Amino acid sequence: MDLQEYFKRIGFTGLFNKADLTTLCTVHKLHVMSVPFENLSIHCGEKNTLDLKVIYEKIVIDHRGGWCCENNLLFSWVLREMGYKFTTLGAKVFNSLKNDFNPMDSHLINVVDIDGKPYLTDVSYGVSCQIWQPLEMIAGKDQTQPPGVFRLLNEGKRWTLEKTGRKPLIKNEDFANSSLVDKRLTKTIYSFLLTPRGVDHFLDTSEYLQTSCESLFTQKSICSLQTATGFRALIGWTYSEVLFNPEEDIVEMKDIPDSEIIIVLKEKFNITLRNKLTPKNNKASYKI
Repeated sequence: MDLQEYFKRIGFTGLFNKADLTTLCTVHKLHVMSVPFENLSIHCGEKNTLDLKVIYEKIVIDHRGGWCCENNLLFSWVLREMGYKFTTLGAKVFNSLKNDFNPMDSHLINVVDIDGKPYLTDVSYGVSCQIWQPLEMIAGKDQTQPPGVFRLLNEGKRWTLEKTGRKPLIKNEDFANSSLVDKRLTKTIYSFLLTPRGVDHFLDTSEYLQTSCESLFTQKSICSLQTATGFRALIGWTYSEVLFNPEEDIVEMKDIPDSEIIIVLKEKFNITLRNKLTPKNNKASYKI
């Protein structure tokens, strides 16, 4: 595993001999702009793993993306190699269908300590709720980024991340009522405790998420990538491009025929799959 190869993968050419906030912000943003959040392996007959060397090979060498346990676990290795002090945590994702948090820690995140101040890093949530840069762990503080205004709330030992965004303007009327469109202005994303977690904490969850018929990830094939002006996503056969605007986000959506899925993955996400993808977009708690 080579840190220089990772830097090449995300396009980082700066100095990295100082573990400071500026460098962390740069690397974090480059990662979400270069490495897709995706679960395509599950729909290609492959298995996701928590083996760091396998994840490195997949994301850095094979130019694939990954879901949170892959992207954020790889990012924890990057943090360690760059000399940052950090803690890996588990988060419970909010389920909008149930209007409650999922019971298990299905999301892996890292909190980085810089000069005694903690910052939340998360390079693998995807779509409109993806933070572009680390968030200060200050309760109630509005932190504006291109996707919207993020804030961390604190109640007792539990922290909750939420985001206030903008009204989406759907350009194609055929998708005006799509279940993928999130019209809520403020949305709860996930909650977490500051309890350090090792890789073993996520093993059973990882198995469940890629095998259970109740898992979002078995019900939808997902690929999303942040861009300089917004993000793009392919959910099942539905391709979306979102342009962030001060007043309202411009959303272009269209369905992609099976024969063009591979082309879209290559041209829009720089992904080439080794095995055949079976797109899926069943009903589940997921919105872009």
